[in-house]
Amino acid sequence: MLANFKIQTKYNDVYDITSEVKKTVEESGVQEGICIVYNPHSTAGLTVYSPWDPAGFVDLDEEICRLIPTKVDFKHQHDTPQDAAGHVKSALLGVSGTFIIHEGKLLIGGSQAIYFLEFDGPRKREFYVKIQAD
Repeated sequence: MLANFKIQTKYNDVYDITSEVKKTVEESGVQEGICIVYNPHSTAGLTVYSPWDPAGFVDLDEEICRLIPTKVDFKHQHDTPQDAAGHVKSALLGVSGTFIIHEGKLLIGGSQAIYFLEFDGPRKREFYVKIQAD
């Protein structure tokens, strides 16, 4: 099973996609297997992070921007410095995640949620959820 989801993003924003992923797993009917979440964009990323304190996203964003600041001296400048920084951020955070399906449910910790991160934007984005039975 393969599901596709659309997102209209804003610049440098975070989107909780956990409910869409969980619902796709449950609707698949797969009891044991894997779930792959994939983002086909080079200036956006996926991560697992705690949802409990919204200020945690401020910390995450600040640290990502500290490590990869938007600057004008990137070697590749096809679009803008923001775009170039987005490519590096995406490469370091990654564009996919693999999760276990057990007893028909997404196996994810109580302090974990799945997030789509926009590093450029605004853009029309999408992500995919692939369900594979054992």
